[in-house]
Amino acid sequence: MLKSFTMAEVLITLGIIGIIAAMTLPSAIQNYQKKIIETRLAKFYSIYNQAILAAEARFGDRQDWYDDSNNIQLDPSGEPIEGSSSVDKWFQYYLSDFLVLKKKVYRGGQVRYYLSDGSAFQYGMFSGTVKSSRGLLFIPSGSEKCDVSTEALVKANVGVCAFYFLYDPKGLYSPLHKNKGLEPTMYGWNGTRKQLLDGCRTRSNNGYCTTLIKYDGWKISKDYPKKVHL
Repeated sequence: MLKSFTMAEVLITLGIIGIIAAMTLPSAIQNYQKKIIETRLAKFYSIYNQAILAAEARFGDRQDWYDDSNNIQLDPSGEPIEGSSSVDKWFQYYLSDFLVLKKKVYRGGQVRYYLSDGSAFQYGMFSGTVKSSRGLLFIPSGSEKCDVSTEALVKANVGVCAFYFLYDPKGLYSPLHKNKGLEPTMYGWNGTRKQLLDGCRTRSNNGYCTTLIKYDGWKISKDYPKKVHL
């Protein structure tokens, strides 16, 4: 004869299952988001550098057509005029033919470019100011929830939901980037993982967070010092 369960036993079992789920679900979500960020970082690094190679085939050596541009027209009230960014014009002329964009959105003096997988990137360190084509922020989710609208928010979110890259083929900012394509920042790097880990942890160089992930084979390691999210 089969023994039936009492309602109390069923409720206790469901309660235990609920507790286990509550304990394990956040970890599962975090691991899932890590995988997405790792995949999209590696993919973006690859397609952007492929675009640079394709642009070289058309325009010649990257050092000849690279422009560390930062000019924009302002209206009488001092606000940036949409479509006048020299950084955007430079991107449109040299690289846009080689990167498949879903859309681009103007935000004050900057443009955020969206890719087909939902990720996005923008030149410069934060919105509301006109920065150069040298620095680039990649946002794996493309979401406005990853707020980089002020310098303080950039410092808080780089290495968490936004990841910093540097394109400096002339080595004007860092000799380690001379003749390179798009790379996580290597400014002042002595080549050790410890320096990357310390810089990412202490925010002495938030750009090192991206470099650390690349160093680890585009993996967010167990000792990665920030809790990433989309």
